[in-house]
Amino acid sequence: MDRTRSLDEYIWRRMRIAGGALLEHDSVEENAAALKEVYFQPLDSLQAAVKARAGRFVSFANYDYLGLGEDRRVRQAAADAALSLGVGAEASRLVGGNRTVHDLLEREIAAFLGVQDAVTLVSGWMTNASLLGYLLTRSDLIVVDDLAHNSIVVGADVSHAKVLCFDHGNLDDLDAVLTEHRSRAKRALIVVEGLYSMDGDMPDLRRVVELKHKHDAWLMVDEAHSIGVLGASGRGITEHFGIDPGEIDFIIGTLSKTFAASGGFIAGRKPVIEWLRFTLPACMFSVGLSPVIAAAVRKGLAILREEPWRTARVQENSRFFLDEARARDLNVGAAIGAGVVSIQFPSHEVCMEAAEKLLQAGYYAPPIPMMAVPKNKPRIRFFISATHAPGDITGALDVLADAVQSSTRRSDGMRAEMPAELRLGT
Repeated sequence: MDRTRSLDEYIWRRMRIAGGALLEHDSVEENAAALKEVYFQPLDSLQAAVKARAGRFVSFANYDYLGLGEDRRVRQAAADAALSLGVGAEASRLVGGNRTVHDLLEREIAAFLGVQDAVTLVSGWMTNASLLGYLLTRSDLIVVDDLAHNSIVVGADVSHAKVLCFDHGNLDDLDAVLTEHRSRAKRALIVVEGLYSMDGDMPDLRRVVELKHKHDAWLMVDEAHSIGVLGASGRGITEHFGIDPGEIDFIIGTLSKTFAASGGFIAGRKPVIEWLRFTLPACMFSVGLSPVIAAAVRKGLAILREEPWRTARVQENSRFFLDEARARDLNVGAAIGAGVVSIQFPSHEVCMEAAEKLLQAGYYAPPIPMMAVPKNKPRIRFFISATHAPGDITGALDVLADAVQSSTRRSDGMRAEMPAELRLGT
């Protein structure tokens, strides 16, 4: 048996399942080459090329909600840390990888969120996956929104607990699931997100907290996209709803969105965090956060506290984007106008064409990979920043509206040319 051929065939089948109609070639290599024309573009060289051709490069593809990624104060803090502390932690934090900057950052995150303690990890994705995979046992229950992020889905799948889903955003369904199954579980955990990253909507946290108490459950909220974006001072969904953050048993955050770095954290009550600090696999068996990243995030957090106009600006820009998109009859789905707005298209072909037209005009917003969203809902996701100008937003939306209208005109023309008996609706 040719094991190399067997592996190649297996990879090909898996790639076809994930990519669907997007993959038109006969080999993994050919499809990868085609995909790299859209994805894995080196941003620095792409920016230079597009700016030279179009006269501008406006990115809607990056998570940098508050514009901290290009702030010289943040970059200087990172450079200073690299020179004084080195690039890496060089060990697990339990045994040689801890630095004073780690402890300072964790205390500052906890103070900012209004909770007792926090622990940082090297990956936001791994934070969810490791915590959910570790936290509960076979006698327990995890109830998850069915549009939860992949890191939550993977972590729940790894867990020994029973895992059930409720319809996205449907808290009556969450109540029904808990009513039916909670009594048979020793412990229960509800998992929601502060801001859903593909649709740009959020849960009614007040009702979620009520259900937590009604069913004697714990609550985990992934605030990856909501910290810095929601609330008057960017403290996230608890501030947005005016809820005591102590009501949330596990606040999950990332350092790669608002803070434009990398890594994740878990925040909550001190006994819980201390237990995780000493036992969570992603903390025990992983190298500590780079001192460079920790220093950069500390500076970014200080700027967020000192310059609340950044949060106000991203909120204003997001609402403006949403209003202008709707005025052009673009499909924004369930987006509420808070940092993330996805424009949905009638077909994958129109979506790809729109992304290409954006890039030609100097706006970078690649289409979401088909394996990340339902295949019948192709979309381009826009991350709105405090640094975007109104003209950046209207310019990009004008390009999108023209792309959709051109597609509609072509479809109408093809329909008119068809024999009447073959047209839909006749």
